[in-house]
Amino acid sequence: MIILKTPAEIEIMAEASRVVAEVLEIIRKEVRSGVSTDDLDRLAEKEILARGAVPAFKGYRKYPKTLCTSVNEQVVHGIPSGRKLKAGDIIGLDLGAIVGGFYGDSAMTVAVGPVADSVEHLLQVTEEALDLGIKQAAVGNRLTDISHAVQQHVEAAGYSIVTEFVGHGIGRQLHEEPQVPNYGKAGQGPRLQSGMVLAIEPMVNMGGSEVRILADRWTAVTADGSWSAHFEHTIAIQPSGPARILSRRLARTI
Repeated sequence: MIILKTPAEIEIMAEASRVVAEVLEIIRKEVRSGVSTDDLDRLAEKEILARGAVPAFKGYRKYPKTLCTSVNEQVVHGIPSGRKLKAGDIIGLDLGAIVGGFYGDSAMTVAVGPVADSVEHLLQVTEEALDLGIKQAAVGNRLTDISHAVQQHVEAAGYSIVTEFVGHGIGRQLHEEPQVPNYGKAGQGPRLQSGMVLAIEPMVNMGGSEVRILADRWTAVTADGSWSAHFEHTIAIQPSGPARILSRRLARTI
């Protein structure tokens, strides 16, 4: 069942999303060669708690950390560890926070120093696809108008959409209805309504779309070893006009 949020509830979600955006920006600035993914995780937890919020991912379905850190061919749900980043890597940073019983969720993929032009293009296209999907999140449109906009842009650039994982509704639960695929024909699914809050999150591979899950039961990697990028925002559909990006960051990430 799709749960519509009241204006007051959306404001609480905006606060949770603001915490996520602020902490992601702090983490992004610490991404460099020699830093471990555990270092980034500890910083994320410290900064979330300092803002009076609660980490959303830690303990969720027994996930052991605050942050998801997905490096290079890792698509999503990479578990922080002692692994140290190297120049030329990319890392997906996915973070959630709870404020007043409501969730915020956002992700970005960051380059570790200069990267190959092809990799920089992957990041650019994935973030553009997120922006284009958000532009379709308006009252009266259909859910798959978002999906189609994402898929069309990604495939036009020669990349693949990950179909095994999708975006989602969000509110008092991290994952609520509806699911928000990053692929599909336009004009299908429920009508978008004011008060719907969605986490839109394209996951894009340089190679094929297939993924597999590692032995840790969390980390998803590309089946062919190609690199992958992930961007996400929590957005609220407004009575008129464009969606409100609750997790908007102060600056572009790339």
